[in-house]
Amino acid sequence: MIEPLQLFWIFGIVVLVLTLVALWEIQRSYYRREHEVMFGTPLFDAQIKELGLLPDEIRVLEKLVRSSKYENKDAILNTATLFESAVSNYYDFKGEENVKKNVLEVIARLRRKLNFTAANHLATVTSTRQYNETDRVDVLLDGGTRMFHSTILGTDELGLVVGYDESVGSGRSLVGRNVRLRWTRPEDAVYTAKVAVKSFNSGRLTLSHATNLEKKQLRRWVREPVDFPVVATFEDGSTSNGVLLDLSAGGILLGLPVDFSSGQHLKIRFELPSFGEEDVEIEILRNLGQKNPKFPDYYFLTASFFGAFGWTQERVLQYIFEVHKQKKAPEEVWKNPK
Repeated sequence: MIEPLQLFWIFGIVVLVLTLVALWEIQRSYYRREHEVMFGTPLFDAQIKELGLLPDEIRVLEKLVRSSKYENKDAILNTATLFESAVSNYYDFKGEENVKKNVLEVIARLRRKLNFTAANHLATVTSTRQYNETDRVDVLLDGGTRMFHSTILGTDELGLVVGYDESVGSGRSLVGRNVRLRWTRPEDAVYTAKVAVKSFNSGRLTLSHATNLEKKQLRRWVREPVDFPVVATFEDGSTSNGVLLDLSAGGILLGLPVDFSSGQHLKIRFELPSFGEEDVEIEILRNLGQKNPKFPDYYFLTASFFGAFGWTQERVLQYIFEVHKQKKAPEEVWKNPK
């Protein structure tokens, strides 16, 4: 009869053997992953040659693809999504703080060379590492109850630097806290991410990166009814007061006491709630005539933004997004009462 102590030792030896076998298989799989030829290698080699990648860039790309779960080696070159996923896996495995500075710089350079930044409208955005210097952003504090507009002043693999005006509050008090970073991609979506404030120095906040982005799709021509006073400036320098009755990222419905024909240009100035004064050039598309009984003396005109209107377009998109979110909130409370 086998003693309990003997059973214990037999069981321990079996577990040890199985553990060693498992570790050996893991090591062998890792070795194959690191050294064997992967599927898609000829395509990978052809693409890196066409891109004219430097030796250090090719070495880092090899590290990224072999730390990923892709079967095909060329997958990492195919889309921004696959590239960013491989980068995230590599950082998770190594730890961002343990990756050498020159490797971090090469990864950032590869993103630009592969045209996987957010500046490429064909690239899917899945990480704040794809944002670019000079991109305009909003920083939401205290769960969104406070907000300030800012610009990305610098970016690398470890974080983003944005400008900060201390009239909003002490920048140092934000260090170690989470804030929400909101960025609008014109004609695409509003992207929001929770990021940590890493440091504050001389009017600059350094924020962590995020790969979990909340995306709110925006249709380009969604129109929001409004009733905003507007001041129009004509080509001869004269001005006139009017009204905006609807607003979209592409254009407006404008009422003025002056008759216009299609193709004419003028400048308008109006206050966009929460975002400030907008001053933008427009082109008249259609004259709808004096059809609004509320404003019998006004000609109503459809118009599109013209010239350098990117900043106005971004703010209009964000304004529409906020209005729709506020409209949706009571409905969600009604559907999901506590």
